[in-house]
Amino acid sequence: MTEALYFLDCYLKEFEATVQKVTDDRFVVLDRTAFYPESGGQPNDTGKLVRESDGAEFNVLYVGKFNGDISHEVADESVSNGLKAGDKVKGFIDWDHRYRHMRMHTATHVIANVIEKEAGAQITGNQLGLDQSRVDFSLEIFDRDKFAEYEKIANDIIARKNPVNLYLVSREEAEEKLSRLTTLAKGFSDEIKEVRIVEIEGVTIEACGGTHVKNTEEIKGIKIAKLQNKGKSNRRMYFTLVD
Repeated sequence: MTEALYFLDCYLKEFEATVQKVTDDRFVVLDRTAFYPESGGQPNDTGKLVRESDGAEFNVLYVGKFNGDISHEVADESVSNGLKAGDKVKGFIDWDHRYRHMRMHTATHVIANVIEKEAGAQITGNQLGLDQSRVDFSLEIFDRDKFAEYEKIANDIIARKNPVNLYLVSREEAEEKLSRLTTLAKGFSDEIKEVRIVEIEGVTIEACGGTHVKNTEEIKGIKIAKLQNKGKSNRRMYFTLVD
């Protein structure tokens, strides 16, 4: 399995690794990576891999996780001299892209926690974006006027400069310590045996594999952009970051 360096250090912009295998000249698996693979509503990182032996650069277009391996899809313009198993590479993350998603992801935890506590809603899904993100939730009584209050509560939390802590524990330890592993109504896959915990001090503690900022002040603030009724008890909220 690929070692996921982003689990405990979301601020890692560069890293060294060894190519383990290459499929179809463009799907590259490394022994370790800081590239985040698309999952949990968070888009994948982009950036580049540079081969140490000759400085050849390979743009990383997509990153996904398959059977425990994190696969990096690279541009195929250099297939004639492409990456091979055993090559030493240096990875470079597109930091502006990554950091925006970090702010969005931690902000999603904050506002989702507020909606859950204040409205009694169950979170059913989310999708992060660079410009705006969404949270889907199940809520019988949809009082749109209340969301101005939820936005204020979320921004008050953000302004408190709460530290955000990340750590890995076994599935058993996580289930013993936490009342629930995740805010998501669908729960957590039984296949996951080691759990990455995200704790926003004084706000929420839950399992999450995404990338996050170190302190809520880095979010700066959020603004609810749109609310939608998606059918019986199915609601959707879009929000943006305040820069």
